[in-house]
Amino acid sequence: MKKIFALGLGTLFGFLLSRSGATTYDFHAEMFLLENFQLVYVIGAAVVTASIGIWILKQFQVNSVADSAPIDFAKKPDKPGLLFGAVLFGIGWAMTASCPGSVPAMLGEGKISAIFVIIGILIGTFVYGRAQDMAIPAKTDNPTQ
Repeated sequence: MKKIFALGLGTLFGFLLSRSGATTYDFHAEMFLLENFQLVYVIGAAVVTASIGIWILKQFQVNSVADSAPIDFAKKPDKPGLLFGAVLFGIGWAMTASCPGSVPAMLGEGKISAIFVIIGILIGTFVYGRAQDMAIPAKTDNPTQ
């Protein structure tokens, strides 16, 4: 039942992305060229809606739909590479004229070029994971090392 619920929410999210223009390459390009602010308004409305939703969830101490566990709203600590990663994310978004969140919806609309963006996302995720493995030494059982 949870998988059907998740599929339904994902389908609704994809539909809303499509209707808002978030799956249109031209809107992304025009946003980064500062020619059309439709997506800026959509993103702004999403931030406001999510902020209100999170406030409501905190006020009523709502549990997760997936496993009925309490939802944790603890702030994650900043990491040294956060700014670099954000810039890299923005560059990728501008170059592909597609946000990673909207790529599955683009693929669902039949935009074949979304496949290449998905491949790029997977490669980038793999490289990030490998870089993290190299940056953080593996923990050993011997506390003296």
